[in-house]
Formats: sequence, structure tokens, C-alpha cells
Amino acid sequence: MRRDRFLLAVTLTTVLAADVYFVLLPRLRAWYHLSRNGCTCQGVNVSIEYRGQTFQKWTSGNNATSEQESKLERLFSHPLYNIRLPELAPDERLLEEEELMGYYRRKVTRWERQQKLYVEAAAASNISIPEQPVTFDPNASWLKFHLGINRYALYSRDDRSIDRLLHDMQSANIISAVVKPSGHHLKLALKLQDFGKAMFKPMRQERHEETPEDFFYFVDFQRHNAEIASFHLDRVLDFRRVPPVVGRLINVTGEILYTTHSDDLRSVFFTSPANNTCFFAKCLYVCKTEYAVCGHPDLLEGSMSAYLPGLSIAPRISIPNPWIRSYTFTGREEWEVNPAYCDTIKGLYPYSSGNRLLNIIDMTIFDFLTGNMDRHHYEIFTKFGDEGFLLHLDNARGFGRHSHDEMSILAPLTQCCIIKRSTLLRLRLLARPEYRLSDVMRESLGRDSLMPILTEPHLQALDRRLGRVLKTVGRCVKKLGEAQVVVTDFVASSGATERGDEGQSG
Repeated sequence: MRRDRFLLAVTLTTVLAADVYFVLLPRLRAWYHLSRNGCTCQGVNVSIEYRGQTFQKWTSGNNATSEQESKLERLFSHPLYNIRLPELAPDERLLEEEELMGYYRRKVTRWERQQKLYVEAAAASNISIPEQPVTFDPNASWLKFHLGINRYALYSRDDRSIDRLLHDMQSANIISAVVKPSGHHLKLALKLQDFGKAMFKPMRQERHEETPEDFFYFVDFQRHNAEIASFHLDRVLDFRRVPPVVGRLINVTGEILYTTHSDDLRSVFFTSPANNTCFFAKCLYVCKTEYAVCGHPDLLEGSMSAYLPGLSIAPRISIPNPWIRSYTFTGREEWEVNPAYCDTIKGLYPYSSGNRLLNIIDMTIFDFLTGNMDRHHYEIFTKFGDEGFLLHLDNARGFGRHSHDEMSILAPLTQCCIIKRSTLLRLRLLARPEYRLSDVMRESLGRDSLMPILTEPHLQALDRRLGRVLKTVGRCVKKLGEAQVVVTDFVASSGATERGDEGQSG
């Protein structure tokens, strides 16, 4: 009898200690640092030891010392990055504030009702679970991000809520975790305490590991650091078509296992022989125990990508890429064997007029710089119609091989020989020493808590690939003439044009 009481006391003490360590303590730390520092999103808040390295919270401040001028700030102050767009008409914004707030207030009410039922059901089964209260804030950074989406881009160049959003995704409490349905890789949809959502892709490879030469692009691992680096590159190129992404260390026990309501997700957690907490997911291909992801022992790094507005209020359509690759071991697509393939595409709607084909070229250049061969589809918001921009989603298969430049990715550019003037001017600017692409990317990525995001060989590969893009454009101009190759998509000031063209012939 006495022994049973002792075992019961030990069990209760263990459970209480686990709750304090994994649930209460992280929240107290977050509350302490938030109340101490406020939500200024400046400076460093928390340092975390992980795998022998110290990681710090996101800082939106400038990492350059006073002795070293920030190339990134100088780039963003250049006239090419400060071209004034026309004043937005009401129908050029994706969402109306009143509609968005009403939609999410209803979702919060539904969530709270479901939470109450879940807690009551657990109590009836003598199971103690922590409550996950929602703090819905109409001024939350993720709501500001959604309201800022317009027909030109996902966010404006001077949208300060984006840095706030990166900070919040990295530090906000996680109140729910579910497996995102996927045919290939493990990814989680995480709900944050302010009711924002983020897609978590866990670390699969070390930074220095390259994709083996014998791997096909459609069986390659997804890389969390590629998602982070792609967001920064997209912003440096001034496309602003990748949703904000930030790195985060997740406690897989306290922030996933203890928060999920999914029996399927809880059932795939296990402890490895190295005493690390691991889990996998149920999907068609690489979601077995041998492909599990593991903490060290509980901490796991990954990328947090901001969700776009729900499809019910902001419908999107997915369109096959005209230069889609064959997803078989032996097949080849028409563009791979027909050099005049672009002439056929130019005769098809919606590529026969407007900006759609030019936007495809932008996406092509972006993918070539990252080395992403897996762009089988692209998405657009239906509200903006054929003139809307293309979303550059799902970039985790980029930055796999720094030692190889996959020239076939540039097929749309080499076959069509057209490019936006604004894109070309920015590319020429980033090839100049004072704005070198690798330098501004290194500085931008240095603001993420999981730095270094890219190894030096990957950063140097960006400069090399940029040079190849400019040489490709140069050959097109030599063959067809600049008037036919370079398409004016804005009216630039003479100062912007001169500074962008200076020192580069393409």
C-alpha cells in the first residue's frame, strides 16, 4: 500500500514537472520578455542553446556596424526600389477590412466553442489538458499582412508590419498543431495564440549537405533554410510574391505533442535510441519512421511561413506551369525538345497578351537563382484576374546544389527572349560591387535567428547565376534588339534608369 502511494506520488510529480517545464515555463518566459521589451520588434530578446550553437530571437534592426555601411539599406533606398505606384483603387485591394474582421471573429468563436467541448470531453475521461486561450487582436501583424495584399504584390516595400509578423511567428505561443495534408513531406499547420497561422517545415538536412547528383528533383528532400532564403531573395529582388518566412526553434514535446488535438499526430511520436523525441506523419511517400524528424532532444529547427487568407474569402487558382517538367524517370516535355516552344505559348491565352508571360519570366529567374527545378504549378488570386501577380509558393527544393547551375530552368527566358525592364534594371544593380547580391543576401539573412541560413558557397552561387542571367539577356538583345527583348512595365525617372543601367551592359 505504501509502495503504491509512493509510485502515485512520483507519477503525479513527474506529470506536474513536465507541465511546468514544457507548458508553463515557456509562456512565463515569453510573457517576461514581451513585458520587459514591449513589441518594438527591435534588438535581441532571447538566446537559446541548441546543438552547440546559440540562437537569438528575430531582430529587425540593422546588423551592420557603424563602421560598415549597410548595403541592404543602400539598396532599398535606391530609386529603383522607390518607384511610386498609382494610388490603389478599392477593387485593387484583395480584402476589405470589415469583411476580414467579421470572418475571423466568427472563426475565433467557433474555435473557442470547440476548445470548450474538447476540454470537457477530456475531463470526463479523467485526462488533464492545458487550455489554449486565444487572444484575437484586430491589430495583429498577420491581419495587417492580409489587409496589405494588393494587385501588385503581397506587401508594400515600406510595410513595417512584415518585420512584426516575422517576430511574432518566431516567438508567439503555439496553441494547435495539425499535419498539413501532403503527398511527399512532413509539414505542420501551427496556430498561434493571436489566431495567426504558420506552416512549419522541419529541418531535414544540414546546411553544408548538397543534393546528391543522382537524385531526381521530384524525390529531393525539402529544406527549411531554402524557404527562409527564398523569402529574403524575393524581397531583395523586389518581387514581394513569397509570403513572409522566418526560422524558429520548436520544442516538439511542449509545442506540438502537448498542443495537438490530433490522435493521428500524437500516435507517431516516439523516442529514438539516442533518447531524442521524434515524430513522422502519414503520407504517400517519405513519411515513414525512417524519415522521421527528431529534436535534440526536444528542440527542432524549421521554417515558419505565414499563411495567406483563407480560400473562402480570397480564392486562388492553381495553374500548370507551361514549362512544367516530366515527373517520370524517362519522359520529356515538348519545351525540352522544341526550341520554338515559346512561339506556341505566345499564341495561347492568357500568355498572348498582358503581363502573364513576363511574370513567368520573373518566376523563372527567381527559380534559377535558387536552383529550384520543382515549379510544376503557380497560383494567382482570382480577384485580380489575368493581370494579377504570380505567387512564388513552396520553395523548399531550392538551394540544393551550389556547385551546379541548372540552365534548363532558364528555358522560358532563353526561348522567349523577353524580360521586364524593371526586373532587368534591378538585376544589373545587384551585379554591381556596391550592391552585390551575395552581400545584401548575407546581410538580410543575418537577421534571422537560425543564421547562417545559407553557406558561403550558396551565396557565391547567387552571384555566378546572376551573371548567367544577364549574359542570357545580353545574347537575346544581340540577336533581336533591345526594343523587342526589354519590355517597359513602368515609367522610371531618368535618375533611376541611369543608375540602374550604369556599369552593366547585360
